[in-house]
Amino acid sequence: MIDFTPNPIAIQLGPLPVYWYGICYALGLLAAYQVMLREGRRRGLDTDLIINGLIIVAVAALIGGRLYHVIDQWVLYKDDPLTIFLPIRKAADGSYAFAGFSGLGVYGGLLTGTIAAWAYLRWHHQSFWRWADVVAPALFAMQAVGRFGNFFNQELYGPPTNLPWGIAIQCKNRVAEFACPTGSDPLATLGQHFHPLFLYEAISAVIGMLFLLWLGRRYSDRLRAGDLLLIFFIWYSVTRFSLEFLRAGYNWTISGIPTAQIVSGLTIVLATTVLIARHLRKGLSVGEIEAEERAAKAAAATGVADADATADADATADPDAVSSIAEPSAAEPSAAEPVLEPPGRDSSTAAAGPDEAVDGPASPDRDGPDGP
Repeated sequence: MIDFTPNPIAIQLGPLPVYWYGICYALGLLAAYQVMLREGRRRGLDTDLIINGLIIVAVAALIGGRLYHVIDQWVLYKDDPLTIFLPIRKAADGSYAFAGFSGLGVYGGLLTGTIAAWAYLRWHHQSFWRWADVVAPALFAMQAVGRFGNFFNQELYGPPTNLPWGIAIQCKNRVAEFACPTGSDPLATLGQHFHPLFLYEAISAVIGMLFLLWLGRRYSDRLRAGDLLLIFFIWYSVTRFSLEFLRAGYNWTISGIPTAQIVSGLTIVLATTVLIARHLRKGLSVGEIEAEERAAKAAAATGVADADATADADATADPDAVSSIAEPSAAEPSAAEPVLEPPGRDSSTAAAGPDEAVDGPASPDRDGPDGP
């Protein structure tokens, strides 16, 4: 079993602490960026859009994730709403102390992040569904890395367990369901260990990412653009629905049913319905779309090459042929130059051929009309 209880603060920069939770979130974004960059290039998309898009979507996901978490854990914030917006915690004496940034709900982040991504891609006249296939495995990469921030914050754990991978949770980080006896040391663990739900989600995310990357390559001739994102929603929802059974007693419920399970169930039904409906209609597969784009780019490149070759051929044409067209021949006098006649020869006969003159007397060697 794991008895190590980490310090949530990675480093202290003067009065400003840097938390492991934020570092894990940043590393998760970096992992997501790498996956999107690689997949975007492979699919022939404009990867220059990724950086700005990632920032916009990340901010939107933070807002939505925080809102969902606050609703989910309203009991922690209802008595002091100021802690909803600021990373502070109220002490027993009424004072406030910096508590770091933590507490995000995945479903809230997925909702607002998806809306932001749709708006951003529409603004740039890009296909949302084409990019959705790039983003889907990247979401799993982000989740796989970012979830370890919950370990450093000692949150997102399940009920007590005797399994070898059970983790120790200090009394100060216990939820009411598993609270330590009154008077216990806040740093004590009392020898108890709990299910690391964050680890279960991280493992599921790694497997899901590898599966989507394999599926997108192996069956591109059968998949429609956007199928990978729909599969992501189904995969994550099944995982979350299952893990909610281990969070019974300290999660947000509606009529006794965990809200996350309700949202997961609806997401599974909706994503599956859309996935099936899209395949019942005729349309191009991802492989066919990418093949058409490659052919169009090749044709455009060939056209440019032909145009360049024609221009080069004109530029290197025979200079003698060009000069013969541009300049009159030396053998032919210019129309502007007079014709010089031999002395003693009438100009009226200059144009006559060598054997006869025009309107001149008959040659002595030939019979005229009155000849013998």
